[in-house]
Amino acid sequence: MRCLLLICLLLGAAQSYALDRYSVEGYQLPNGLQLMLKPGSERGHVAIRLVVGVGLDDFSCAEQQLPHLLEHLLFSGTDDTGEGGLEERMQALGGEWNAFTSHADTTFVIEAPAKNQRKVLDLLLGLLTRTPLTEKRISEAKHVVEREDGGHYSHLQRWLDRQDLGHSASNQLAVELGLKCAERAEVHNLTREQLQAVRQDWYAPNNMTLIIVGDLDRLLPAYLERTYGALEPVEPSEHKPLAAIDAKADAERVLIRGVVGNTAKLHWLLPEPVIEGQSDDTWNLLRDYLEWALYSELRLKQGLSYGPWAEREVFGGVGFLSLNADLERDDVPRAREVVEQLKTNLLKDGLNPEVFARLKNAAVARQAWAAQGNSALADYYWASLGDYEDGHFSDPAKQLQAISLDQANVALRELFAEPGYVRIEKPLFSYNSLSLAILGALGVLLVLALSWRMWRHRRH
Repeated sequence: MRCLLLICLLLGAAQSYALDRYSVEGYQLPNGLQLMLKPGSERGHVAIRLVVGVGLDDFSCAEQQLPHLLEHLLFSGTDDTGEGGLEERMQALGGEWNAFTSHADTTFVIEAPAKNQRKVLDLLLGLLTRTPLTEKRISEAKHVVEREDGGHYSHLQRWLDRQDLGHSASNQLAVELGLKCAERAEVHNLTREQLQAVRQDWYAPNNMTLIIVGDLDRLLPAYLERTYGALEPVEPSEHKPLAAIDAKADAERVLIRGVVGNTAKLHWLLPEPVIEGQSDDTWNLLRDYLEWALYSELRLKQGLSYGPWAEREVFGGVGFLSLNADLERDDVPRAREVVEQLKTNLLKDGLNPEVFARLKNAAVARQAWAAQGNSALADYYWASLGDYEDGHFSDPAKQLQAISLDQANVALRELFAEPGYVRIEKPLFSYNSLSLAILGALGVLLVLALSWRMWRHRRH
């Protein structure tokens, strides 16, 4: 009965339904696999996203590459033809695929002709269930992952990471606060048994979501129930608690980036406070406002920075909002004064109502074209899985419209209640200071040479 209902929905979906991107037919198979099927406006194409609920944050620092390594292994082939044979089969079907391992999940991304969607899904199912994890394949996958991460992790690179010289400013702060691993996770010590355990414990239907958007086959629901519905569920594994701040960090640090240069970057990183009832969109609007304020002050009025920006990042369970600027190294003190004055003015006067309204309207307007096409819609559903309920995703435009100036001002005051962390990235020497150092060294050598000649002359 359920399949019949879904077939009717897919066949008889009105154009208005197809265009309502926030309404998505979703249901769960008896084995726990979550399905999301959405007829798209592009004919002859489907976008497929299989999201597996396992990511880097589910493992300790030493084992953090396990899900990433397994992702690569699953593309090594289902039979003796290996990786090349698997890729040839996908090419013959006219599709293309990739996979990504993030801190939260592992996702297989497929674009394919609509006429071959069931054959492509067969290939994906085979990849998940029939890929042999041999020692030879594991060794080859380890080399690939190592190259992706920048090559062999040398003792020098490890030492630089320990000295905070191998991280960006935000990553360096996250390491100091205990939110991020100090060193790059390596793969050479990971074992076949560990990989098999990840596959068995996490690659289960009750830990997966399959998203399909596009020109859907009318028999797709029945096909999925017969094939993917046959996967065996497992007892759900516990996710590791997200890292919290468990160490102190310096309020201000200068980070050496390179040997010589006249440029610098200023970063002011502020942990986002948890405010009851405050939506994530409020922080996005506040970020947009602060970016405009930086642009207005540092570029338009002061001419100190060509491209200042505001950014939001998450490390573990802590979000950060940062104010950043590219500068001449001699302009760093002046830029810091401007940013401090900006903070003072915002705390005193709050957000400018006209500017806030303009930026909010711009953010709302962007939603009209934010996710166009089958692939963009599939990616949107993937990114917003936590927001899905009763067959609908929340409409971001409506959520943005509901944010008031008072709510944004509360978030602003809470954000600025703590001093945050200042990080300044710059090379070891400016060109002038290096020139002076070289001239000084040459002067010392000249004095030593003259002194030596005078000493020799006196002896003779």
